[in-house]
Amino acid sequence: MVRVPSGANESQPSLGVLNKANILIQVGDRAGLDQLRVYLEPVAPFLMTGSKFCPRCLAFPVTIPDRRRCSSQCIPGNCDGGGVTTAFTSTGVPTTTTSRPGSTATSNPGSGSAGCGKTPGLTSGTKSITVNGKTRQYVIKIPDNYDSNKPYKLIFGLHWLSGSMNDVVNGQYYGLLPLSNNGVIFVAPNGLNSGWANSGGEDVAFIDALVSTVEAGLCVNPKLRFATGFSYGGGMSYSLACSRANIFRAVAVIAGAELSGCSGGTSPVPYLGIHGISDSVLNISQGRSLRDKFVSNNRCTSQSPPEPAKGSRSHIKTVYSGCTLDFPVWWIAHDGDHVGTPQDGNGQYWAPGETWTFFSQFS
Repeated sequence: MVRVPSGANESQPSLGVLNKANILIQVGDRAGLDQLRVYLEPVAPFLMTGSKFCPRCLAFPVTIPDRRRCSSQCIPGNCDGGGVTTAFTSTGVPTTTTSRPGSTATSNPGSGSAGCGKTPGLTSGTKSITVNGKTRQYVIKIPDNYDSNKPYKLIFGLHWLSGSMNDVVNGQYYGLLPLSNNGVIFVAPNGLNSGWANSGGEDVAFIDALVSTVEAGLCVNPKLRFATGFSYGGGMSYSLACSRANIFRAVAVIAGAELSGCSGGTSPVPYLGIHGISDSVLNISQGRSLRDKFVSNNRCTSQSPPEPAKGSRSHIKTVYSGCTLDFPVWWIAHDGDHVGTPQDGNGQYWAPGETWTFFSQFS
């Protein structure tokens, strides 16, 4: 086990803290600048999505020795080439083997979806779809130079409470879009009442309809569907892992809890959990509970993963061993609060890189 180098000890409030903040900064007011940083740091990736500025350039005092890194191509999780490389713990227990549950896609799982080889039936942008009598919206991002003969990965980015599909788009699908190299079709669905209560399974039905719609109109690899989200969006990603284990190849849950139900929940699914040890909205114990569901389902060796010390401004990644082959469980605990893009003391936004690496191991 290796700990990521620590940095300054600074608190991180929740994403909602900026909503009605009014901060007066006077010339030479260092305390005011520090207060501004505390407010802006957790939400900077959503306010400034990387098209112009690196979010951590907002930091006071400056923690980045090389100002050149704050360039027009700098994005959260990729300002230093993809984020922090962390080591992991392992108990060295041999893996076991089982077969992957079959897909219920409209085409052979070994081939592309029904939309392959056809004129695209969808374009990038905001769309509407009626599901169970309700009009639902989503945003879809199709890769540049889309090739209808190439089966693409499909990634759903699910927003947080009081967020929206547009927030996910502005955050570049949790920082994954710049890492995708035009190899992914991204979808950001809009929840009802700005959340994912999933009453009567209606949100799962919405995602089902989106999978069918996207795969009928575009060329998707049915073996490479993924979901990720923060907070309520993490809870919805977990719900999909429970109820659609034969549809989604893997999920990444950021600061989530069981908020959208867990229908089924007995099948293995590759699972990445990310959670702050000082989460003041959804306690880390709730994140551990979600993780342990898939530690059990994936037949991993049970353990108590190490977590960083409070004030260390670091994160620790654990890769469970003993898991069923091709059904890994990763757990990353960080010294932070309820944030969608956790940051270490050295200024690194590492979650996008870790999520991308987790999803990229599957083919």
